[in-house]
Amino acid sequence: MNYYEEVENLIKRNEINKRARILEENSDIVNTYWNIGKLLVEAQGGEARAKYGNGLIKEWSEKFAKKYGKNYCDRNLRNMRKFYLIFPIWNAMRSKLNWTQIRTILPIKDENKRNYYINICIKNNLSTRELEREIKNNAYERLIDKPEKIEIIGYKEKNNIKNNIMNPIILELWDNQKIESEKDLELIILSQLKNFFSQLGNGFTLVGNQYKLVYNNKNYFIDILLFNYKLNSFIVVELKLRELQKEDKGQIEFYMDIVDKEIKEAFHNKTIGIIISKKQDKFIAEFVGSDEIIPLTY
Repeated sequence: MNYYEEVENLIKRNEINKRARILEENSDIVNTYWNIGKLLVEAQGGEARAKYGNGLIKEWSEKFAKKYGKNYCDRNLRNMRKFYLIFPIWNAMRSKLNWTQIRTILPIKDENKRNYYINICIKNNLSTRELEREIKNNAYERLIDKPEKIEIIGYKEKNNIKNNIMNPIILELWDNQKIESEKDLELIILSQLKNFFSQLGNGFTLVGNQYKLVYNNKNYFIDILLFNYKLNSFIVVELKLRELQKEDKGQIEFYMDIVDKEIKEAFHNKTIGIIISKKQDKFIAEFVGSDEIIPLTY
């Protein structure tokens, strides 16, 4: 087989198709780059030699870049080769990420970490910029409960809030913006709901803030009440601008019990509680007493 000609034929076909389409089909590009990577590895004598590379890519890239543009420069051909080496079996997932996203995750050596970012890209339809932001903010490292093995989309997740929730959760403050009260913290969370929900996981929606509960002819107010359609549960969020105190656990469990009695339907699962409190200059929930109370640091 003349590997140079085979690679060039793929490049030609890709460039012709690209110019012929008004809206370019991403899967064709990704599929082409994966196949180029495969041929490069074979031309270099197999995976063992391809890991270290040789002068072949440099030589070919000079010719391809001159003929077809910078997409086929030395660096990109090496990325295509790396793409194939990391994903030698590239089934149905190939069409779900674009090449820029794939190139962004290629430097990640840990397979679980890499697969996690691939999955959140697919599930949350992240742009490349949003993906880069998640990586920069150490989203994977902040997961409370990391599975031992993360498979690319399709792996079965436990029906547990801890599977996807991050700790700490990052809130962005504007210049000179301060959190001086629980109300300030509540308003900041509400103004960043999309960001807040993305760090809790998937399936969250806002039911209300300062949500009024009437129980035994008395009024009670939950700071933030959420619902998760995947967990099929309400989530009570209580905010404390001080260190966690003994009675806080009892308070949130009391609210959870009222929600279960007054709001929850028979087909809903038990209500979950999240407490956010403050210690020194950090927001943290120190109590870890049951699976229903989730500790978070902000």
